[in-house]
Amino acid sequence: MTEVNNIPRHIGYIVDGNRRWAKKHGLPSYEGHLAGYNTVQDIVTATFEAGVKYISLYIFSTENWKRSEDEVSRIMGMLIKSLTSDLPIFEKNNIKLVILGSREGLSDRIIKEIDNAEAVTAKNTSGTLAVCFNYGGQLEIVDAVKKIIQSGASADEITPELIGENIYLPEIPPIDLVVRTSGEQRLSNFMLWRVAYSEIMFIDKLWPDLTKDDVTDILTEFNRRSRRFGG
Repeated sequence: MTEVNNIPRHIGYIVDGNRRWAKKHGLPSYEGHLAGYNTVQDIVTATFEAGVKYISLYIFSTENWKRSEDEVSRIMGMLIKSLTSDLPIFEKNNIKLVILGSREGLSDRIIKEIDNAEAVTAKNTSGTLAVCFNYGGQLEIVDAVKKIIQSGASADEITPELIGENIYLPEIPPIDLVVRTSGEQRLSNFMLWRVAYSEIMFIDKLWPDLTKDDVTDILTEFNRRSRRFGG
């Protein structure tokens, strides 16, 4: 195994391919999401164990409400499970959990569980898992601009730094590496402000087929790259 010296501070995973995995195996869509949910635990654990401090997971976009009512309902159920039954896992591993995205359209139950999970894990210090749920990168920037306007700032005061201070949870740093599974090669409105200088990897595997060995390969490839930040 190649030694990895340059560990990214923040990796963003675009979780893609759950439904195609289910179709490939002759299963209903929700079985693909369940398989993807189980893979999340393995990949997140391996990524934190490798020394990454921030992980973002893109699991449900603002556009995903267009999917069938049954599929959306099952995804909501999995979110509630991760916010409740899985909390001891976050506590055991000292991981802070935060949810990035709009609360518009979310049920009172989900909002309550989000608030509770964030409060319970708020003081954990080994790493931060940011789950992008009901999230859209353009909406995040729009919401930041609205906050700035509401603060009374003048046009001359608008800077990249000011916008960065008003995006969702600005303490979460820019993404060093974006990883998208399933062979699709696009960002799909993911973390548009934070990916300005991200390295990007597109992996042909469907998300449920990802393993801990893939995490090692991802970090090894990142280690080979030379980041110039426009210089």
